[in-house]
Amino acid sequence: MLKIYCYPTCGTCKKAKKWLDAKKIAYDEIQIADNPPTKEELRQFQRASGLPLKKFFNTSGKHYRDKDIKNKLKVEPEEKWLDWLAEDGMLLKRPLAVADGLVTVGFDEAIFEKSWGRKTSKN
Repeated sequence: MLKIYCYPTCGTCKKAKKWLDAKKIAYDEIQIADNPPTKEELRQFQRASGLPLKKFFNTSGKHYRDKDIKNKLKVEPEEKWLDWLAEDGMLLKRPLAVADGLVTVGFDEAIFEKSWGRKTSKN
């Protein structure tokens, strides 16, 4: 089943869920602030996505700015980045959608269509 890590008031998450609902694609919603992925899950997600780890950060978020992550990324190793993302789900770009070894970060309708458009519909 598709897992989608979201934050309730996130506009991008709402768009993604609306898209999934319209396509009748079943998903399990996980509250990213309360239940962020573990460090090992993040490592697996990054590998599966093929994206650089930097793309997993919510660069427009308050936590990112308040913790000065932009500057820390320049000097800290990626292992430390994984620690930050696993400890604070609000640092993660959302939605984070995961199923069957496939991962998407953020919402782009074309990418969702390509990645999730063939998923089993809700019964």
